Amino acid sequence: MKNRIHIIAEIGINHNGDMDICKKLIKVAKEAGCDAVKFQKRDIDLVYTKEMLDSERESPWGTTQREQKQGLEFDKDDYSEIDKFCKELKIDWFASAWDLNSQEFLSDFECKYNKIASAMIVYEDLLEKVASEKKHTFISTGMSTYEDIDKAVAIFRKADCSFELMHTVSTYPMKEELANLHLINKLRERYDCNVGYSGHEAGLAISYAACAHNISSLERHITLDRSMYGSDQSASLEPSGLKLLVGTVRKIVTALSSSGEKYVLEEEVPIAKKLREHLNN
Repeated sequence: MKNRIHIIAEIGINHNGDMDICKKLIKVAKEAGCDAVKFQKRDIDLVYTKEMLDSERESPWGTTQREQKQGLEFDKDDYSEIDKFCKELKIDWFASAWDLNSQEFLSDFECKYNKIASAMIVYEDLLEKVASEKKHTFISTGMSTYEDIDKAVAIFRKADCSFELMHTVSTYPMKEELANLHLINKLRERYDCNVGYSGHEAGLAISYAACAHNISSLERHITLDRSMYGSDQSASLEPSGLKLLVGTVRKIVTALSSSGEKYVLEEEVPIAKKLREHLNN
């Protein structure tokens, strides 16, 4: 069992375009003991069609998909503020780019990590650009085949870029029977690399179970309140749940860190003597 699991608090777009909410979520992650916070970055004119963006959608920002999508995006000044705030709190931040422009945008910041979202694992131009940056990269594997993962792994190995896969099921929220946690070990064996878990389930039990599969990292979406506006809110952890998750995961790692060999503990010797004393009479 690894001595530590890297815990990532996925803010994603749960900030709803509000810097005050964003900073509160970063503080929640820091206070809970997370190692990093993660965001999502999109150039909406590249990721979505004009027809889709012009279509109707009621949201806090207006009546079109464009207004809704743009309302969830932070600009350069916003990310500069995030960068400064995270440095002050001494917590890492990074983001998953959904297009080449967004990856170029993110490369202006000195983030320690990159992330490939499950939806982007088949976007080879993006994979090659990310791998060329030589930053340790978390690669989510939801909605993908072994062939898709084979190609992604080959790109990162060719570029000599450090990476780990993340077992992911891309449903929101994920049903327990779809977790397929045994795949974690199969991914590790097939690709000879570290494997983490990115969870989209409600609750904590499946994340705890994933820890027993020797994961290297754990990512969960976070929110201030699951009733807030947004498609990811229902599969997110509120502050109390995040704090419980981190504390319990650290304990699980400690409990699983022993050798697995059977022996009598020094602390057990006097107890055995006391409880078996009558057998010697």
